[in-house]
Amino acid sequence: MRLLKTLSFSIICGLFSCQQTITSQQTINQEEETYTEDWESLAKANKSPEWYKDAKFGIYTHWGPVSGAFVNMDKNEYLGGWHGMLMYGKDGLPNWKTGEYPKKKDGTPDHSPTSNYLHHVEQFGDPKDFGYKYLIENFKPTGFDAEKWAELFEKSGAKFAGPVAIHHDNFAMWDSKMTRWNSVNYGGVDISKELKNSVEKRGMKFIASFHHAFTWKYFIPAHEYGGISPEDYDLYTTPHGYDSNMPTKEYHDEWWAKLKEYIDDYQPDIIWFDWWLENMDEKYRQKFLSYYYNKGKEWNKEVVVMFKETTFPEPTAIRDYERGRPNQPKEDAWVTDTSPGTWFYRSNAKFVDTNELVDILIDIVSKNGNMLLNVPPNPDGTIPPEMENLLTDMGQWLEVNGEAIYGTRPWTIFGEGPTRIPAGGHKIERKKIVYKANDIRFTKKNNNEFYAFVMDTPSGDIVIETLSTRFGILNNAIEKIQLVGSDEPLKWERTDLGVVIKRPSSFPTKYAHAFKIQCEGYKETDIGGDLEQAL
Repeated sequence: MRLLKTLSFSIICGLFSCQQTITSQQTINQEEETYTEDWESLAKANKSPEWYKDAKFGIYTHWGPVSGAFVNMDKNEYLGGWHGMLMYGKDGLPNWKTGEYPKKKDGTPDHSPTSNYLHHVEQFGDPKDFGYKYLIENFKPTGFDAEKWAELFEKSGAKFAGPVAIHHDNFAMWDSKMTRWNSVNYGGVDISKELKNSVEKRGMKFIASFHHAFTWKYFIPAHEYGGISPEDYDLYTTPHGYDSNMPTKEYHDEWWAKLKEYIDDYQPDIIWFDWWLENMDEKYRQKFLSYYYNKGKEWNKEVVVMFKETTFPEPTAIRDYERGRPNQPKEDAWVTDTSPGTWFYRSNAKFVDTNELVDILIDIVSKNGNMLLNVPPNPDGTIPPEMENLLTDMGQWLEVNGEAIYGTRPWTIFGEGPTRIPAGGHKIERKKIVYKANDIRFTKKNNNEFYAFVMDTPSGDIVIETLSTRFGILNNAIEKIQLVGSDEPLKWERTDLGVVIKRPSSFPTKYAHAFKIQCEGYKETDIGGDLEQAL
């Protein structure tokens, strides 16, 4: 009998060891698997790792030579990031998609000069003599301090941060060997290297954004205006018309060379793409995605790609909404990129207040999204005081309420109350949304612990109708409710009207307030054999 037991134990151990070997081999094979340049293979990548879903809030910075074009401003009609295109509009500019000029009321083409052209002439001179190249040659980042930037970003509560690596103007904010138009040759500093070191030293992930697909369209007006030397085509691209919607192979190769160089040299955790990349050759997009995801495996870290429009199929990367968001939760993680004011520096820029940014962040997180917030530095690289104050204020709010933001997931429903986004999508922030005290948003830590954000300071008792005993949305009994950041005991009751919380005597922050709701664990009656026999 003892021998049989010994043999049985040996067989079991052998089977377990075999299973371990198989499992181990499967793990090795999975680790060795490389992503090929096709959508089916790329859809197997973990596009939204847990660290990303936990992070919720990040920062990037629109800054470069174009920032110097908007000092001493007195109007709001200038488009900063598009200045390299609009500055050549002496006789107006045609639509970059169609090549057609806008029409006057009488139906004739409107050749009125653009406000950017008039401003450029007044500040610098005729674009033939003082073209976009002139702005690059006068880029002086003398106030840039990566340590101060990263310290501020950390203080704001951001979990990832980094630069706009290259915008539509084709200017690289790193020490590039692929283009002479970079921040080391013109500015004397490797913006990306210094910022990466300072950001990662503080435990934040490093993000870089790429907008240079649209360069193909961006400098068409410069060529039509004249004064572009062939030796500068590596900045302005080769001459072509508005009807050229597919860039040349040479352009594709240059686009990819800059991107690959950045990946290899700076190993970003996140790469974010602006729109228009969806118009470029699909093969190059697949090449990038497979290369970057495979590099992530090589670096032993999970990397993230964010995109707009139809650049990538949704199973392969994270969708972005510019200054917008869905009006309901999405199963897949997503991101909003937004700015508290203009995208690039402008001397008369107006900024939203912290309360509005906090509300936007909460609404985003309740729907399974992250916020990517823009910071527009001054032309010299210092951060405007308004932005410092806003980020510090936001960080103080997150220091108190962060437990209800970081590491959370959407609850059963995202919220209740009268204030809703009428339709989800891009640029819905054009319509100002003001949340009230009877607007509630939910997040959760686990199935028995979730949070209810009251989106404004209430004047009376708080009623959360979703938690009413009439509805089956919450079937567990509530054990405890507390105001995050406060030790004050709360008086509350759950009725058929909802959970009614007696207004606390004070609130720990000025903006939205998080109530932590803890429930008993889910229980089921154990129906065993004894009961069955009794019946």
